[in-house]
Amino acid sequence: MYKYLLQSVEGIEWFAIGTLLLFFSVFSFVAIRAFIGNKAEMNRMAQLPLED
Repeated sequence: MYKYLLQSVEGIEWFAIGTLLLFFSVFSFVAIRAFIGNKAEMNRMAQLPLED
């Protein structure tokens, strides 16, 4: 039922392309920040949940 409902929507393929591009851009941003980021700042943030 849902398959036929979604097929009737004009331009529905752009939602899939947009979602893929959004995921890829967020993933790339996080990966670049993890590899190039300031190691001292990352260690400080990693210790935050352990501090009481």
